[in-house]
Order: sequence, then structure tokens, then C-alpha cells
Amino acid sequence: MSNSTTLRLAVIVGSVRDGRFGPTVATWFADEAARRADLEVDLIDLADVPIGAAAPSMSPPAQVLTALSDLTPRLEAADGFVVVTPEYNHSYPAALKNAIDWHNAQFHAKPVAFVSYGGLSGGLRAVEHLRAVFAELHAVTTRDTVSFHGTWECFGPDGRPKDPHGPATAAKTLLDQVSWWARVLRDAKTTTPYNA
Repeated sequence: MSNSTTLRLAVIVGSVRDGRFGPTVATWFADEAARRADLEVDLIDLADVPIGAAAPSMSPPAQVLTALSDLTPRLEAADGFVVVTPEYNHSYPAALKNAIDWHNAQFHAKPVAFVSYGGLSGGLRAVEHLRAVFAELHAVTTRDTVSFHGTWECFGPDGRPKDPHGPATAAKTLLDQVSWWARVLRDAKTTTPYNA
């Protein structure tokens, strides 16, 4: 649970495919965020959350209920989110959409920022689709993102960016924005509850 000075930031790995690059990008970003004294980072890998493809409008099967019993409280406890996503067919992964669709109130009046990766577009088309989805969930998305174009050439075998300065600068800007929104919205909700 966050105290008055610390914000809890959930970093969500959106891809669950075999051979995915998401954990490399997410681990680097989580390390950048963890350097800040004002943030407590919770790295959530959706590959560890077997929610399957059951439609969120249906009653959750037992397997989904078990997975949600771990995921839902972690999302609820977060003051803000950073979604790490690739771009699949000009959009974002199905597993990420499913995880979002199983939740709603957990995102209300909280900020969401994006770290994207991919080929020439750097995953930015996925981010644009996600902005509309999170708006429906009463979340606030940040303007600035971190994006890696030609991801596989951007990172070395140690899992760190080959050119650390540019990505670190972009990460700082993103973290400044998501932290500001998280603090302002958290403080506002203590005096005026948010009604969706």
C-alpha cells in the first residue's frame, strides 16, 4: 500500500507470445522507474496471469477467477500504470485487451502511460488504439511515450539499450508525467470521490 509520499506504479507486460521481447523492455523500464524514491514498482507479466480467452461478459470460469484473485488487487492498489506493448497487426495484443476487459473500476481516475516497441512504427499504432480503450475506462493517458523502433537492434545482449541516454531521457519524461497525474488524482479522490 502506498504511503503519502510514495506512488505505486504497475508496469504491465502486454505480450504473452513465445519468444516475445516484452520482458526485456519492461524489465529495463521497471529498473528506470525503481531508481526514483517516489515510486514503488509492481511488474505485472500477463504471461503469469492465465485468464485465457473467455469473454468478460460471461461468468468467469474457475481458472479465470483464480488468476483474477491475484491480478485484480494489484491493479486496484496501483496509483498509476505503464503498459508495455508491442504492435500486432497495427494494434495491441489480445491478452492485453482481455486483461483490460476483465477490469474497469481499477482504472478509474488513474493515469496510464505507454512504452511501446516494434518495427518501423515502434508500436505507436498500438498506443493510439489503447488511448481510446482507456478513455472508456475513465483513465487519463499521458501525452509522452517511450517507443523503440527496430527494437531488436536497440538492445544489447545484456538487455539494456545500446544507446542508454535517449531512452533514459524519454523514460524520465514519461515518469514525471505519470507521477504528476497519479499524485494529483489520488489527492483529489481523497477529498472528492470519483463517480464513473
